[in-house]
Amino acid sequence: MKELKKYKSIVFDCDGVVLNSNQTKIDAYFNTAKRQGGTDAQAQAFVDYHVKLGSFPRNGKIEYYLKEIVKQPVTASTMQRYMETFEEILDKTLMQCEVAPGLPALKTATPQARWMLLSGGDQAELRRIFARRNLAPLFEAGIFGGPDKKDEVLAREKVNGNIQFPALFLGDSKYDHQAATRAGLDFIFISEWTEVRDWQAYCAENKIVTMHNISQLLD
Repeated sequence: MKELKKYKSIVFDCDGVVLNSNQTKIDAYFNTAKRQGGTDAQAQAFVDYHVKLGSFPRNGKIEYYLKEIVKQPVTASTMQRYMETFEEILDKTLMQCEVAPGLPALKTATPQARWMLLSGGDQAELRRIFARRNLAPLFEAGIFGGPDKKDEVLAREKVNGNIQFPALFLGDSKYDHQAATRAGLDFIFISEWTEVRDWQAYCAENKIVTMHNISQLLD
């Protein structure tokens, strides 16, 4: 907790950190593939690719699915159909998933830091869901997501001064750690809801500080 007081900016991943939504996203990828005529095997391959990439914009994952798994042309109309199906499924489930315990208390405990949400999920969708769940006011530095990649957002928001240093990134994926490191942010791996199977080995190998959940940051 004492260390947190030094940070001027804190960047949060969404799925698996702020919201217990990793399984929700997995189900959405599987069911999107099925609704669009995919087999169980194709839908599972879609899920496996999503898990492998982690916090990466979904449009790129859908393009891969079409090209490499179902061998279909990637057209604007096909992309729109898949994106709309995914958003329809996710809109209901994201309104119901658990919010990380301790989030309001952490906000109170870090008045010196501006908070930002940075996700691989669709930006417009995130802003809509967080407003409806009354979580948007926590993130005065903004809510950002796809189609921009996290590296792109971090670079842009550093240049325009929205991210002030020292800065901290709280994430639950390898990509979160890599993007934070490339941008010069400190990083803590939040493990409770992560879908990274080898997270313990990865964090040990890269000497990453780990916390079970956001509440543990308050200890």
